[in-house]
Amino acid sequence: MDAFTLIVAAALAALTMAASMGLLYLASARQACLVDWTVAAALFALSNGLGAIGLHQQAGPILFIACVNALHIGGHFGMLAGVRRHLHLAPGWRWGVLLMAAVLAAHALMFARGAPLYRLALFTPFVGALNLGAAWLLWRRSEREACAAHTPLIVLQVLSALQQAARMAIMLAYDGRPPGFLGGDFFRTSGALAMLVYMSLATMCCALIVSHQQTLALRRASLTDVLTGWLNRRALHDVATRDFRRCRRNGSAMFFITFDIDHFKPINDRYGHGVGDAAICHVTALSARVLRGYDALFRIGGEEFAVLVVGEHAGNVCAMAERLREAVVATPLTVEGKPVAMTVSVGVAALDAHDQKWEDILSRADVALYHAKQNGRNRVSVHGSDVIGRGQAARLQAVGA
Repeated sequence: MDAFTLIVAAALAALTMAASMGLLYLASARQACLVDWTVAAALFALSNGLGAIGLHQQAGPILFIACVNALHIGGHFGMLAGVRRHLHLAPGWRWGVLLMAAVLAAHALMFARGAPLYRLALFTPFVGALNLGAAWLLWRRSEREACAAHTPLIVLQVLSALQQAARMAIMLAYDGRPPGFLGGDFFRTSGALAMLVYMSLATMCCALIVSHQQTLALRRASLTDVLTGWLNRRALHDVATRDFRRCRRNGSAMFFITFDIDHFKPINDRYGHGVGDAAICHVTALSARVLRGYDALFRIGGEEFAVLVVGEHAGNVCAMAERLREAVVATPLTVEGKPVAMTVSVGVAALDAHDQKWEDILSRADVALYHAKQNGRNRVSVHGSDVIGRGQAARLQAVGA
């Protein structure tokens, strides 16, 4: 394929990417990075389109060439901007516009007005820096569960930078006129072929990232309670099973803190379900301030909650449970400008050597919670201290005998 055909094909590939990213955005408006990648693809399409026109007419005024190069670098900046927005950083398009303006201005220099080799040497470092910047950000800031989706774009950006460097090295080595099969239209042909491959693969890489992000969002939604934002029972099974096996293997401590809102039904009956929901959110918000950020927080019933704590001392866990209770007592819910006093009852239980599954710990925590309810509410009960299970009672009786 000649250079003209490759450039036209690259322009069509860029238009395909722009259309794909735009349609994906319309289908999922929350993925704002798709806007940046749509703009990037459009800039690439304009750059290659102008390049094809210039090559076909055999006309290359410096202003025409300047626009082609500025749009090309703008496209690479757009890829970086999309990566930044995907990673919840500012896209920085203001700097992209300034960079494109600087590229246009640079063509006024006598150096840039010379052979294509000089322009290649001037602008290739900028393109390579944009490619490597996008790859570095994805590599450094990727969450573990997103690494697989980010890896193809990281590899593509690195390969793009390497091919740019290799093409410039070849051109410099032969003073702009490579011999043999590299000769002739090597400068345009190699660049157009690289752009065609880049645009084709970039479309798939960006779509993969967006698709994976949507999958993760759906998965998180399926594991999260809509009202409180805490994890639900399905997540409890997954997290507790994993932590139980690990604690069994390495001998770490594992605790469940369970609590529920005292006299919740009268609040619901008197003020309505809207206030009842507000009461639940109020208690969970207070609890989240007291509990450490890395503890797993679960809503396991209407007004019943559980906290999974791993690798902590029993005294610290009990103190945590007491701080939780005190926080709720000290901060009443405000309804129509009037305070509504609220309390919680709390149960605590620890991993025992005889436990066969994590449900055994949770069951004992529920027994302790029931004990707190039966003995006045607004208190913390610890299984094994306030509450003695059948197995512990039998062992204590054997010791006493």
